[in-house]
Amino acid sequence: MSEQRGDRRLDHAPGGHKEGAARLSTYLAGLGLALLLTVASFALVGSGAVWAPAIPILLAVLAVAQMGVHLVFFLHITSGPENTNNTLALAFGVMIVVLTVGGTLWIMAHLDHNMMPVATMATP
Repeated sequence: MSEQRGDRRLDHAPGGHKEGAARLSTYLAGLGLALLLTVASFALVGSGAVWAPAIPILLAVLAVAQMGVHLVFFLHITSGPENTNNTLALAFGVMIVVLTVGGTLWIMAHLDHNMMPVATMATP
């Protein structure tokens, strides 16, 4: 995982920038993990081996794990100092999506709460 360059030691994350065959093997490892997590989610839900109320939590955990795999292996988001701008851009994008979805749900909940019940509406 690490290589020597001059007197500095460079550590690479699994999704770090590599050359040739190492890059292909990284992509294949990411693809394998992503497929494994996808098959695991379908298999665990379909098998009935998981307690029914725990299924949404299980799917959320597997989804977060798969997002992590995609970020590291395909988008090459690591914790290195050279990836600060990518990490900040990702955090900003997540914040915008959360604000948009959360704001929409908040507005729709208030509209639903303040709406007149259907039974009291006059019919022509």
